[in-house]
Parts: sequence; structure tokens; C-alpha cells
Amino acid sequence: MRYADLNTPLRTIMTPGPVEVDPRVLRAMATPIVGQFDPAFTHIMNEVMDMLRQVFQTKNQWAFPIDGTSRSGNEAILCSIIEPGDKVLIPIYGRFGHLLTEICRRYGADVYTIECAWGEVFDPDVIITEMKRIKPKIVAIVHGETSTGCLQPLKEIGHACRESDILFVVDAVASIGGVDVKVDEWCIDGLVGGTQKCLSVPSGSAPITYNNRIEQVLKRRKKVEQGIETDEDRRLGRSGPIIASNYFDLSMLQDYWGPRRLNHHTEATSMLYALREGLRIVLEEGLEQRFLRHALHEKALIAGIEAMGLKLFGNKEHKLTPVTCIIIPDGIDGESVRSMLLNEFSIEIASSFGPLHGKIWRIGTMGYSCRKENILIVLSALEAVLIRHGCSVNRGEALQAAMDAYEESLLTAKTATE
Repeated sequence: MRYADLNTPLRTIMTPGPVEVDPRVLRAMATPIVGQFDPAFTHIMNEVMDMLRQVFQTKNQWAFPIDGTSRSGNEAILCSIIEPGDKVLIPIYGRFGHLLTEICRRYGADVYTIECAWGEVFDPDVIITEMKRIKPKIVAIVHGETSTGCLQPLKEIGHACRESDILFVVDAVASIGGVDVKVDEWCIDGLVGGTQKCLSVPSGSAPITYNNRIEQVLKRRKKVEQGIETDEDRRLGRSGPIIASNYFDLSMLQDYWGPRRLNHHTEATSMLYALREGLRIVLEEGLEQRFLRHALHEKALIAGIEAMGLKLFGNKEHKLTPVTCIIIPDGIDGESVRSMLLNEFSIEIASSFGPLHGKIWRIGTMGYSCRKENILIVLSALEAVLIRHGCSVNRGEALQAAMDAYEESLLTAKTATE
């Protein structure tokens, strides 16, 4: 059997992940392979750690990627600190809070959950009150919930965790690189980011960071793999239970990413090249400027959606900037609309999960996908497709409202510089 050359269609990807990859990242992935212990490669590893600290806004020693998709980062941190019977509190306000719950239960945690309606977030005092009642070892929470387009405030929760000596673990997969995430200032002990969203790098790497509070847990559980351990490793031993996962054992990954360079796995070379370039682009743009860019295009998109006559879903006060959720109008087949957008315009938007499946569309404005031309084309295409589906919309209003938003932003910026 003969197979054709790989030739994927060009898409305008406006989902909450994956998103369009920056062309500079794609070029970096074609960089020649070098060995994982080549000084040229270990230098790249050190550069990635340094750039991650800046993006995470932390002074933590440990900041490196886990080879795997975003949930591998969640699993690496959680499995490395959870001991059987540990109490873990997980506030759930969307799909990915349930994911954290499942991971923790699989590693033997005694999991306590609280829930609020999808489309809302928690008042931090509600979580803090529950923390005081349960007295968990760990609080694990999602920062930006892509299933609902909501952003959970973290600072008060983090400070309360630190005061009570509770480990605070945060899933920031959807928010890192798109909105402000202050690891040290918010007293976050362990944080997981994602590559395939606001960083505009392909899926397959999960940048993490953690502080010395988590490292103390790892030291008690540290075991060097048989076959490479030394007499000194055996002499030191461990005082806590072994970490259940070999691949996600952070104590072993530290020795791989640290000065010892002790072999653990073969690093995903091309993915590390991609992550390095993606991080370099973020820092070149500047964090504050990048957050402002995401906010600008969100503003234009919302202006167009509302001018069209559509309604947004979720709590506007706590909206996740790079994800805009739209209520599917009554009588409209949401999947048919998505299919026509893809087939006729090569534009992909997303539905949602669980109780929101078929009820909302989600449009991502993340990283490289977060561009003016993308906003304008998705608005014009969505209007055309809705008209073809017999939906009553305000014809011609969406693009004008979005362009007004861009023009207003330019005038504001010009006035500010005069």
C-alpha cells in the first residue's frame, strides 16, 4: 500500500486548545537533534528553566517541563506529593476540577470536593472556610477553566494555605502566557502550565514549577532507580513511602534536570526546542504587553458577538480572557454550525463538556491565534453560517462593532502617549 505525503489542511484554529503554532516555533522544531547530555543540549535545558521562572514569575529553583500532555504535569506534581490517605480538597467549577479529583483518588488520596455551578467561580472565603474544616494536606484547583471560560481568583486562597501549612497546587494550563499568573506572590507551591494554549507550542510538554515546601516532601520519598543508583544513594535511603509512578517521579526528574544529570528518560528533544522558542517569544513580547494583547482581542470579539445579537455564557466578572463562551441560540444545531464553519471556512471553534455540551460554543483567542485577522474572520464566518441556519442575527453589525473596538483602542493608546 502506498501512502501520500503528509499534507494537512490549513485551518484557522479558534478553540481553547490546541491553537495555531507560531511559525517560529515550527521552524525551531526542525533544528538538528543533539544528544541529551551534549553540553549544547544541557545548555538549552538550563535556558528553558530560566525562561520558565520568568514566565511563572517565580524564584523557584525547580521549573522544567514534563514530557507529556498537560495532564502529565498535574499527575507528576500530585503523585509525587500524595501519600495514601492524605486529605486533598478540590473545589470544582468545571470539567478539569473533576480531572484533578480522579488523579488524586487514583494515588490513594482521601479527596474532599466542593462544587459550584458551571459558569461561576468560588468566593475565596468559601474555600478557606472548607479548608479550616477539613484541614487537608493539599488544596488543588484549576485557575482557568476552559470548559466554562471562567477564571478563579487565587491570591487569598494561596495566602490562607500558606498560613495553615497546606500545599497549594494549581492547574494553570489555560491561563499561563495569556493572563497574569504570579506563583510567588500568590503563595502557589506547585503549578502546572500548558504548551498548546497561550504559549502556542504543540501539545506534548507540560511546564511545571514547585518550591522548597514541595521539595521537602520529595526528599522524604526519594529513590534513585535501580541500575543507576550508587552506594551513597542506597546509604541515604528514604523515610517516606516510595512515589507510585516511575515516569512522573519528581525526585528522579530533579536529578535529571539538576547538575547531577542522572539519566531518567530520553528527553523529547524537538519538543524542548519548541518550548524554548515559545518561551523566548513570550519574553520578547513582554508579559504585560502579551496580557494586554489577549485582552484587546477578547474585547473586540465580545463586542462583535453581542452586536450580532448573541449572548455570552458565564460570570463576566470572572471571565477567562482567552476563552469566550457563547450560548447557542434556541433551535440552532450547534454541531451543524461548527461543521459548516470547518467545511466552508476552515475555521474550528469548540463545543463544551458534560452539562454544557451542545449548549455553548467556546472560542479561544490564545497565543498566536489571538490576532486581529482571526477575530474578524471568525465573526464574519459565524454570522454567515448562522444566517444559513435560519438564525435571526443583526446582519453586518458584528464586524463593525469589532472594528470600532480596535479603533477605540488605537485612539486610547495614541492619547496616552501624547
